[in-house]
Amino acid sequence: MAHIDYYFSTISPYAYLAGGRLEEIAAKHGATITYKPLDIMAQFARTGGTSPKDRHVSRQEYRAQELVRQAKKLGMEFNLQPAHWPTNMAPSSYAVIAAQNAGGGELGGLIQSLMRAVWVENKDIAQDDVIKACLEGAGFDPSLADTGLFTGAETYERNLEEAVAAGAFGAPFYVVDGTERFWGQDRLEDIDLHLAGNL
Repeated sequence: MAHIDYYFSTISPYAYLAGGRLEEIAAKHGATITYKPLDIMAQFARTGGTSPKDRHVSRQEYRAQELVRQAKKLGMEFNLQPAHWPTNMAPSSYAVIAAQNAGGGELGGLIQSLMRAVWVENKDIAQDDVIKACLEGAGFDPSLADTGLFTGAETYERNLEEAVAAGAFGAPFYVVDGTERFWGQDRLEDIDLHLAGNL
């Protein structure tokens, strides 16, 4: 059975655009997924990247065009300038970690709900009430937002270290069976082909 380590940030627009396709691909091939939220700004600093606000204007302009085009291509709602971006990624990431440890809900749905809150609904996912609503909507106990914070912090930091060690340098980033790396929501088709033995 194949396994996918999924490195992502809860504020990444490209991770939002991935939608539920990773879960669909994993189900199709009987693969398992470990969700590994991380601090993408720290990841950029560790792997030679630059935060969006510090990029050359030509890169910023291209990013703005590409995000809008990709959202249209995928038929997804998207707000290029959300009211609460960037925001503190840690509280929502801790909630994802707690939910993954607890089980009992739809983890992919939780992550998508958090990112939709940022990129469509203009909500601040650093806020407790927003996180709890997303947890509840995905079938988890909303009190998970208040529990396991120490474990969440440790795991969040470990995820960053594991991402760097695995060669992950952006989000979304997928590592299949510890060796095959795929960067970006536009590489999900390649993961599908790889798992089918065709790539």
